[in-house]
Amino acid sequence: MIRRPTLLLATLVTLSTAPAFAQDKVIFATNWKAQAAHGGFYQALADGTYRKYGLDVTIQPGGPQVNNRPLLPAGRIQFLMTGNLLHNFDNVKNGVPTVVVAAMFQKDPQALIAHPGQGYEKFEALKTAPTALIAKDGQFSWWQWLKVTHGFKDEALKPYNYNLGPFLANTKAIQQGYSVAEPIYVENQGKFKPVVHLLADHGFSTYSTVIETRLDTVKNQPDLVQRFVDASILGWVNYLYGNRTAANALMIKDNPEMSEAELEASTALMKQQGIVDSGESLAGGIGAMSEGRIRDFYAQMVKAGLYKPGEVDLSRVATFQFVNKKVGMDVKAKLGGK
Repeated sequence: MIRRPTLLLATLVTLSTAPAFAQDKVIFATNWKAQAAHGGFYQALADGTYRKYGLDVTIQPGGPQVNNRPLLPAGRIQFLMTGNLLHNFDNVKNGVPTVVVAAMFQKDPQALIAHPGQGYEKFEALKTAPTALIAKDGQFSWWQWLKVTHGFKDEALKPYNYNLGPFLANTKAIQQGYSVAEPIYVENQGKFKPVVHLLADHGFSTYSTVIETRLDTVKNQPDLVQRFVDASILGWVNYLYGNRTAANALMIKDNPEMSEAELEASTALMKQQGIVDSGESLAGGIGAMSEGRIRDFYAQMVKAGLYKPGEVDLSRVATFQFVNKKVGMDVKAKLGGK
């Protein structure tokens, strides 16, 4: 009887003086300045989800003068957000030792936009436009797919320099755009709602906003990868369907050019267009991927002339061990997400 309080006191002292477990430091780099298309990651940071999963995450934004892509294979960052699967096909083709571990967007937001009332309400009519304002990277990638699959012609091409002026001045022109951004800018500057055609709705089947990491990280630290993927998925669920005020504030801090109104308008478009939560994510949860979808997109790109058959080992493009686990679907249901 005499020794029990002593043992209890010793136990309490041990517990109170035990060091807290260190959080794993993670640098997650994006491919552009903070915007609603990064909202789920900022949500996981703002609401403590990353920390809950034992991660001390720093989000390192990209931008027009910032290229974060080389930092991943160099080991200077742990995770990288890139655009669509074309980047990942190139990585495998060129022997870059990285792999996709999740795809946060089921649809690539790449779109073609047009003036209303000019006969472009149907996607098929876009190929008749006399002027198509397309940036160089688009001309050498998805424009090739548009030519082969939908009959677009190079004669219409004009360079797009990310200035809306030429498009606004020419009612017969069509222009590339990010479906959750440019339509907002057009409405603000041109005072009209443009016609928006999402390439994903017409067969451009790539995933987008994919998370990459190094092959050695998957092999040696699979628990770290799983925690980062799970926490990011929950961040996206809460950003889309919960209270995103704190996440928006963090993004505005990182990118003062952004406004609360623009972030909210962009998020509404993401939900309306099913950019994040549609298709495979409805069954497997946000971040879902499948081998069949990757093979389909690669076959389309081979047909478009971007790659040769068998040039890319598709088994090395992505690993599916961290997704398709219905993570966050219970939270989505509680928040009333559909």
